[in-house]
Amino acid sequence: MKNDRLIDTLNDLIQISRDGEEGFRVCAEDASERQVYYKNQFLERSQACGQTVLELQNMVRALGGDPVTHSSVSGALHRQWLNLRTAIMGKDDEVILNECERGEDAAVDAYRKALAEDLPSDVRLIIERQYQGVIVNHDRVHALRDQVRARKAA
Repeated sequence: MKNDRLIDTLNDLIQISRDGEEGFRVCAEDASERQVYYKNQFLERSQACGQTVLELQNMVRALGGDPVTHSSVSGALHRQWLNLRTAIMGKDDEVILNECERGEDAAVDAYRKALAEDLPSDVRLIIERQYQGVIVNHDRVHALRDQVRARKAA
């Protein structure tokens, strides 16, 4: 894989990881006060995404590239949509978790796309490890959402 293409791939992952960092932070802010557990989970996930961003930025620099410093346009639009929905519908935990899961679906897709590339083995190992973290994020959000739905149904 050419260096420029590899840097572009890593920068795409930086953007989606920054989207996750900011998205989880917004979800923590929007989670209902009675759900401190959700807030803490979201803040923990936001910090993990932030660490991923730093690791990816260091990889880009090591390759002689300039890491992107912003989130994606689609991520910013997603957060605005979440803010609008919570303003209209109230800070409903299920709505917030649905939107969080939608953001994590995008992260899963981005990592799968990156792993489909012909990556150098050292980079592939890091991206695969990060992908496992993305899967954990997705599964946690999904489980939290299912808990909220079960509570509502009871």
